[in-house]
Amino acid sequence: MAGSGLLQTFFDSRPALLRYVMLRGATADEAEDILQEVYLKLSVGKIGPVAEPRAYLYRMTNNHLLGCRRTAGRRMRREEDWVDAHGGEEREMDEQPSVEAHIIAREQLAILQRALDGLPERTRAIFRRFRIDGEPQRQIAADIGISVSAVEKHLTRAYEVISAAKLRLDEDRGDPRHLRGERGRHEV
Repeated sequence: MAGSGLLQTFFDSRPALLRYVMLRGATADEAEDILQEVYLKLSVGKIGPVAEPRAYLYRMTNNHLLGCRRTAGRRMRREEDWVDAHGGEEREMDEQPSVEAHIIAREQLAILQRALDGLPERTRAIFRRFRIDGEPQRQIAADIGISVSAVEKHLTRAYEVISAAKLRLDEDRGDPRHLRGERGRHEV
């Protein structure tokens, strides 16, 4: 059994050993676990006489830290190998939206289209030419025979209608992470 001198040196050096392990990259919990392992090894192991107890403790602590890192690396590789073996050949996500997402998007588009259809014909035409066809406002104004400022006002009206429709869509959808019920009680 290790002499009481080595254990006493360990207890005296424990705060410094803890800082040493944390400076080497261990989290506080990992550092505590490593020092617990060192203590157990010191208390049950048969360790011969040690000329430099502090240096011995630092070496022992470092060896436990390296062992923990090797174990974590092996665990990570083992998990990656398992995913490779059982995950199939195609590991990339399907970029196609789900059927549900496609239906929802189509319904939202229909709602926005109805909102735009409610606009006056001239406002709809200006919006379509600017946002969909990509024509400059100056060209639209010249073709229709109005000022650029008037084109901007028509676009502003269209944006307001779209914004209001989008706000209604967002309100209808709600936040799926919250259950309906007592406020704040069932949050995820």
